[in-house]
Amino acid sequence: MQRSITLAIAATLSVLAAGCQKQAAQGPEVAAADGAFAATLQERLLDAKPGDVIDIPAGKHQFERSLSLRADGVTIRGAGMDKTVLSFKGQKAGAEGLLVNGDNFTIENLTIEDSKGDGLKISESEHITIRGIKVQWTGGPSTKNGAYGIYPVLTKNVLIENTISIGASDAGIYVGQSDGVIVRNSRAEQNVAGIEVENTRNADVYDNVATGNTGGILVFNMPGLSQQGANIRVFNNKVIANNHANFGAKGTPVASVPAGSGIVINSNDDIEVFDNEVRDNATTNIIISSVYSTGYKDSSASPNFDPYPERIYVHNNTLSGGGDSPDGFDLKALKVAMYGLTGNFPDVLWDGYYNKERMVDGVKTGPQICLRNVNGVVNADGPGGYKNPSKDAKPFDCELPRLPAIDLKRG
Repeated sequence: MQRSITLAIAATLSVLAAGCQKQAAQGPEVAAADGAFAATLQERLLDAKPGDVIDIPAGKHQFERSLSLRADGVTIRGAGMDKTVLSFKGQKAGAEGLLVNGDNFTIENLTIEDSKGDGLKISESEHITIRGIKVQWTGGPSTKNGAYGIYPVLTKNVLIENTISIGASDAGIYVGQSDGVIVRNSRAEQNVAGIEVENTRNADVYDNVATGNTGGILVFNMPGLSQQGANIRVFNNKVIANNHANFGAKGTPVASVPAGSGIVINSNDDIEVFDNEVRDNATTNIIISSVYSTGYKDSSASPNFDPYPERIYVHNNTLSGGGDSPDGFDLKALKVAMYGLTGNFPDVLWDGYYNKERMVDGVKTGPQICLRNVNGVVNADGPGGYKNPSKDAKPFDCELPRLPAIDLKRG
């Protein structure tokens, strides 16, 4: 039988109000009640059993330590995204706001803010629903903010919907090393990466807004991780004016993302990008690249890691603006050399790295990067030190089979 655990502090407040109404209006009693609530919530999380629903009432609840849950079949539910706030502004211990290890987990209708590390991290879990959650750092973008806002990693069957993430120093909404993912109807702004799908297989990212980030939507494969990603569709999103200066921690992969990047596909295969509105991203609207362009080096890279983007199909997007002020000396110099001081990069920038020995059905084949409905493409000639870039669009005039929709089989 499902138990409903309502974590209310009304009784405590009633006692305080009856005994000292004047002092209650001044605030110290509220702080004391928040402290009692924090201890009660952590206790409930530690004692949670399958089927439990942990209701968190409206109000701003202060925590000095991370919260953690290690149980299957639990739901955490607030009174509303803008009504229930878990604040970690005074956090003294712990690496996250909330850390979850548990299958069949749902969290909905609340805000997590100002955690020292990641806001909401869910690890090694299956059948996850993250709905109506906001994670934010209220002091604005800063390298001191936590790396990830919403952060499922090593997970399967994940639904993220109607969420907001603001101010993460790595990625606002991030899914890593996972399989079977939908990210939809969400908003990411003022993060380094707005939405990032990394080393993940079988994902749909759609009906989202990414704006005001360094990079809007990133689809990455990085070396040294447990699996390589593939089969990802990015569609029906608005990726607009992601021109914020990069504030990622030095040495991290995301620190290499140029400010002004719309959609970035890095070292990934079988990616379809379609029906998006992508505009006003100052470096360029779409970047297709290899890990070799990031400057990121990882000595633990698997010998089977494929660094080249292959079978990339970009079509039927609405693309405009952008490309007028690329980030970084090399890209600025390339733009001026090819298009002049007042010119713009075209819609797509490819770094030019590809596997020259790639074989398909016994025939040597290029990377199969197919572009439709774009105003142009630049092959930047990264392997040649950007010395012989090309505007030739003919190698990209092709089509690929459409990728199938992701079905989480939830009925």
